[in-house]
Amino acid sequence: MNLKKVLAIGLFMGVAGQAAAETTLRVASWLPPTHPQNAVVWPTWSKWVEEATEGRVKVAIEYGMGHPKTMFELVEDGVVDASFSYHGYVPGRFKLTQAVEQPLLGTSAEAASVAHWRIHNKYFAKAQEHDGLEVIGLFTHGPGQIHMAKPVSSLGDLKGKKIRLGGGVQGEIGHRMGVTAVGAPAPKVYEMMQQGVIDGVFIPMGEQKSLRLKEVAKNVVALPGGMYLGSFAMFMNPDFLADLDAKDREAIMSVSGEKLSAMAGKAWDAGDAAGLEAAKEAGVNITMVKDGDALSKEFVELTKGMDEAFLKSVADRGVDAKAALTELREVARNYK
Repeated sequence: MNLKKVLAIGLFMGVAGQAAAETTLRVASWLPPTHPQNAVVWPTWSKWVEEATEGRVKVAIEYGMGHPKTMFELVEDGVVDASFSYHGYVPGRFKLTQAVEQPLLGTSAEAASVAHWRIHNKYFAKAQEHDGLEVIGLFTHGPGQIHMAKPVSSLGDLKGKKIRLGGGVQGEIGHRMGVTAVGAPAPKVYEMMQQGVIDGVFIPMGEQKSLRLKEVAKNVVALPGGMYLGSFAMFMNPDFLADLDAKDREAIMSVSGEKLSAMAGKAWDAGDAAGLEAAKEAGVNITMVKDGDALSKEFVELTKGMDEAFLKSVADRGVDAKAALTELREVARNYK
C-alpha cells in the first residue's frame, strides 16, 4: 500500500471517528418556533450544552411530535431524548408541583422558577412524581391573566362562560368562579377563540403575542401578580444520559438545574413584557387591576382556603408540604 493510500485511510478514519464521537440530543417541542421557549430557552441551553461538551453533543429541536401531555411518555420511551411540558396536562401524576402555582405568590417567573427548582430538590424529589425521567429544569410561566372576547367588569361576569383551562391550580380557580371549563393545549386557543368555541382563556400575557391572542381576545383583565403561575418541567431520558461519556453527562447537568430554570423563567418574563406591548399596539382593552381594587379584593376572597386544599391533596405524598410551601414563598419573594 502506497503512502498516499495510507494517509487517505488515516484521514478518513480520523474524520469518521470524529463524526462518531458527536451525539445529537433530540428535543421535542410543541409550542410554535416563535415562542420564547423555542426562540430563546432551548437555543440558549443548546449553546451551553455544545460549549460544555466541546461540541461532542449537539441539540436539535423537533416539532409536530404530538399533544404536550404525551411529551413525558415520548421521553420515557426514548422516542426523543428530551422535552418539556406543563404538569397540569397530566392530572393525578403531578400534585406537588402545584405548590408553585398557588395564588398570590406575587413574584416574577424567574424568581418562582428558582424557588421551584430548590424546593423540588429539597422536599419533593423523593416523592418520585417524575419517575422515569431525568429532570433538568423546572420553571413557571408568568402570572396567568384573564383574556376574553368580550369585556368583563367583575369575576362574577365569568360565571357560566366557556373558558379554556390548562389544568393544575387554574382548574380550581375556574371551578370557584363557576366557569365552564374547556380543555385544550395552548396552541389550539387561537383557533377556538376565532371560532367562538370558547369565550376566553386563563393564560399569561405573553400569549397575546406568541399565540396571536391580540387578534381574538381583545379584552384582558390583569390582576396584580396574576391569578396563578403554571408549573413546567424540562426533562431527559435517563438512558440517553447514561449512554454518554461521564464527562459529557456531567457537562450537560452543569448547565442545567437552577441555571436552566432561572434562564427559562426569565425568558418567559420577557415574553410577557413583549406580549403586553403587542397587545397595547393592537388596541386590546387591558384592565390593569391594582391592589385594593374591587376586582383584586374579589379574587383574594375567592382564593381563601386554597392552601389548605393543596396540602390535603398531597397528604399521601410523604413529604412536608406545609414547610415546603412556606419556604418556596420565602425563596421566591427574596430572590434577587
